[in-house]
Amino acid sequence: MSDGERAVTPAPAPADDGRSKVGPPVVEATGIVKRFGPTVALNGARIAIRAGETHALVGRNGAGKSTLVSVLTGLQAPDEGTVTFGGSPAPRLADRDAWRERVACVYQKSTIIPTLTVAENLFLNRHDHGRNGLISWQGVRRRARELLSTWSVDVDPQTPAGDLSVEQRQFVEIARALSFGARFIILDEPTAQLDGAAINRLFDRIRDLQRQGVTFLFISHHLQEVYEICDMVTVFRDARHIVTAPVAELPRTELVAAMTGEAAADRLQVRSSTLDHIATPALSVQALGSDGTYGDVTFQVGAGEIVGLAGAAGSGRTEVAETVVGLRAAVAGEVEIAGRRPRPGSVPAALAAGAGFVPQDRHHQGFVPDMSIADNTTLSVPRRLGKNGFLSRGRRDRLADNMIEKLAIKTPGPDLPVSALSGGNQQKVVMARALADDPKLLVLINPTAGVDVRSKEFLLGKVEETARTGTGVLIASDELDDLRMCDRVLVMFQGRVTSEIARGWHDHDLVAAMEGVDLNA
Repeated sequence: MSDGERAVTPAPAPADDGRSKVGPPVVEATGIVKRFGPTVALNGARIAIRAGETHALVGRNGAGKSTLVSVLTGLQAPDEGTVTFGGSPAPRLADRDAWRERVACVYQKSTIIPTLTVAENLFLNRHDHGRNGLISWQGVRRRARELLSTWSVDVDPQTPAGDLSVEQRQFVEIARALSFGARFIILDEPTAQLDGAAINRLFDRIRDLQRQGVTFLFISHHLQEVYEICDMVTVFRDARHIVTAPVAELPRTELVAAMTGEAAADRLQVRSSTLDHIATPALSVQALGSDGTYGDVTFQVGAGEIVGLAGAAGSGRTEVAETVVGLRAAVAGEVEIAGRRPRPGSVPAALAAGAGFVPQDRHHQGFVPDMSIADNTTLSVPRRLGKNGFLSRGRRDRLADNMIEKLAIKTPGPDLPVSALSGGNQQKVVMARALADDPKLLVLINPTAGVDVRSKEFLLGKVEETARTGTGVLIASDELDDLRMCDRVLVMFQGRVTSEIARGWHDHDLVAAMEGVDLNA
């Protein structure tokens, strides 16, 4: 057992709850090691899930949850360790039918094919055939009605799957999994796209299925839901198992501490504020709303102030930041950048108003891989390179050389394609373009994702340096290291700003707010 781990023996369930603690677990993984090159995604991880229970798996991003799911569903073989189902070894990876009989995963992104009917989705590649060898669609629809009725899924089998709600698609996927014979189902962020009423219906459905002998592994960023629906909880941190305990016996404070680590929980932020109270705010957002993703979002970022916009997956933080810079158009509310109101849904208008932007995915949104460093760093400032559509190569290279030096980009010259750089240097190119026009507002989404430690420290130091010049900074992230420099952090949960946390926060307080947990409850 590593430092910081705590072994907890599951408490016996009441005799009349129908959940057997006798006999082997429905699924058990022990000593799981999984490496991807130099990255250790799982390091001796373990989990055991008993029949009829709903077992939560929680942990911060990068804790190893997704990798464990891929191992438990037979998508990847562990480098070390064993997986058993009911005490028997897991099937060979190539035997997909055997895996489907044991386990199924309902992912956050639906695997239902929208152009097919519900019945066709339920029995894809398992259609009934008549005497002539042709598919018996009448038989497919009959089997679909029987399956949906058995598991109390109120959906017409002939409905096109594209017409279903998110909630209905999830129920159809669960029914499809059960039709293979699986009685162990993994729910991966099942509530991320559901409203409160739909979440309640999903939880009622889970309880009904539990009573019928179905076992669930419930993966969620919303810890409040763990306390509402789950019997047991397992915490992963840094690719390792940290604790397994009955939910009722693990206080919220201990759960959050297990996710963050005690050492991290004691770290404080020491940056001095550079906020200019007199200057025009760098950003003013008033009653911003979208179609179902976020609503009534209001806040300001002062000149020289660094504000964090934190939240778990599905909280709306990324969407709000993308709306500010014109990647999305809000359906309500206003955005002002340095006193100007750019046209909604227009990136050029946001840039012209004074915004600089580092997007969430540098590979798809941040740069053009086959273009040179010089061209990538100057993409957003053609007016500084010439007039009437004619660009000066000399001006481009001088500006690019300045940005290469300023961002310490390791390259033999400005003409090197960005695709030839390391991940950290690619992110520096994206940051260089964001800073090329001396923005009044710098918007960063997960700015240090996928970069090495030294590049991360450098990039965050450059953000602080930029704020000292009077630029307002908005950092939308769920990575705590990205948020430590912030003067204050606005926390979003289920599309709303739910709290504001001043500089000097402890990790466990911020994580609890992001997960929707009241530590005083």
